[in-house]
Amino acid sequence: MTRTFDIDGKKIETNEQGFLCNLDDWSEDFAKALAEEDGLELFVDHWELIWYFRDYYAENLENPTMHTIVMSLGKKKGEHFHDHKAYEKHIYKLFPTDPVHEVCKLAGLPMPQPDT
Repeated sequence: MTRTFDIDGKKIETNEQGFLCNLDDWSEDFAKALAEEDGLELFVDHWELIWYFRDYYAENLENPTMHTIVMSLGKKKGEHFHDHKAYEKHIYKLFPTDPVHEVCKLAGLPMPQPDT
């Protein structure tokens, strides 16, 4: 069963898990609508991850892993997140269920593959 969002007069479809059926339909307004439906309020740290995922996917044609996120973004946060585990905990506070899965969905990217 697909879900449909009305974004600026355009019908945007997702699959039953909330991932876009057409990746080109992504917009910030879609991410906001999806987050609202999922009961999530997006702040700067959420958007930083969403944009990081979109940039990473555009460059690598694959979704980043939690390890990649922690190693790349954790060091950009300066002394506050010098400890990579602390940054990973911060990410889990932003997206408690499954950060990679949730950010991929909000960023309009394909569903991530299960860890092998």
